[in-house]
Amino acid sequence: MSSRQDATPASQTLSRGIRLLEELADARTPLTIDALATRVGLHRSVAYRLLRTLEDHGLVTRDAAGAVRLGTGLAALAAGVTADLQAEALPELTAAANELGMTCFLVVLDHDECVTLLSVEPRHATTTVAQRPGTRHPVTRGAPGRAILAQMPPGRWPDAADARLAAEVADTAERGWATSHDEVIPTLRAVAAPLSVQGRQPAAVAAVYVATDRDDAAIGSRLTAAAEAIRRAL
Repeated sequence: MSSRQDATPASQTLSRGIRLLEELADARTPLTIDALATRVGLHRSVAYRLLRTLEDHGLVTRDAAGAVRLGTGLAALAAGVTADLQAEALPELTAAANELGMTCFLVVLDHDECVTLLSVEPRHATTTVAQRPGTRHPVTRGAPGRAILAQMPPGRWPDAADARLAAEVADTAERGWATSHDEVIPTLRAVAAPLSVQGRQPAAVAAVYVATDRDDAAIGSRLTAAAEAIRRAL
């Protein structure tokens, strides 16, 4: 499987604009044009022209001080991404999050990365973990990654997959859910169940938490039920 960065972009200008958006998403706070230009490795004037175009389309905005943040136009674009999958997953994730008392989220495969598409925090929990939509991590790391790899032949796995990961994926396929501790973010634990829908990229339903009285099998069973309900609905 090839990485997003492996292929030479067909349009350098478009690629640069997308990289600016990705940097803003990663920063989660407004950035100056100079800071953005430095992060992406562009001359300030080039970054400024790209940002002006993105601003014209409502994808970024600038405040009175000139700091740049993501614009509301992105929300309209995101709403169209697998809209039916999100619509069917939302009530199942909400029910699972409230029942388990932990943040539950939907992850889809994008090249060799897991991308959080939808996330729901429990209604009454005193402490929860935020899992923001758009968050990415390598598919070779974390419970969601193993739940996704369990749906794919080894020939499609990234080159970084080793024998240890292969054994963990085999365990995931056998029991129907995966676990991870301190892999993607230190101190956090996760459980994930595969979500396979015909004609779509592999996905997973996951829960993330710091500590819980529930054992992994109980969490895995609940997430498996949620994944099956989403699959049937689609």
